[in-house]
Amino acid sequence: MGNKPKILIVDDEQDLREILEFNLSSEEYEIDTASSAEEALTMQLENYQLILLDIMMGGITGFRMADIIRKERGLEIPIIFLTAKDSENDLLTGFNVGADDYITKPFSIKEVIVRVKAILKRGQTSSKSSSILECESLKLDIDLKSISIANEPIKLTRKEFDILVLLMKNKGKYLSREEIMNQIWSDDVIVTERNVDVNIARLRKKINEYGTAIKGRSGYGYCFDY
Repeated sequence: MGNKPKILIVDDEQDLREILEFNLSSEEYEIDTASSAEEALTMQLENYQLILLDIMMGGITGFRMADIIRKERGLEIPIIFLTAKDSENDLLTGFNVGADDYITKPFSIKEVIVRVKAILKRGQTSSKSSSILECESLKLDIDLKSISIANEPIKLTRKEFDILVLLMKNKGKYLSREEIMNQIWSDDVIVTERNVDVNIARLRKKINEYGTAIKGRSGYGYCFDY
């Protein structure tokens, strides 16, 4: 059970959700569903290997949800858009916000299954390499929770490690202190922006010459840019 790929279906059409859930469950996938982007964004999205996402929903659209997943949460979960929109501009918008595939309604279930299998297979072949973040001699292994510089291990606290992963995954992009707090600390822990500053100051010292790659900019936050 635990080895089954987990898929989240986000669509405001109940009948379609149920059809997709039934057929994908028959293919030995573990399926969860959400009737809106708002509901989906309250879920532990990092636990899913794929999201099937409708575009035209009341409230937050699929485009906006994908943008939040990619830019605000820094998650690389594959996304397949399910939509009745099929113009070239819609297609380009979908891929610009991080879509991995795009299926136009109405579609056959067989087509969906083929696309899902293709995306998941691609993710399996790249999962090992994607767990390694590197910058010259700085090497960070997300799965092993280890970091080294020129093959010399570096000791970081869990928060320092998580912050470095977040910044390196978003290389070249400034993340505000609030964004860092939201992604690194749990909701039941009271922290301030000072906590972010202190952890980053310690992190800079520990990673030696790469500490200068963590740049701070007033009003913008922090960025890893080496």
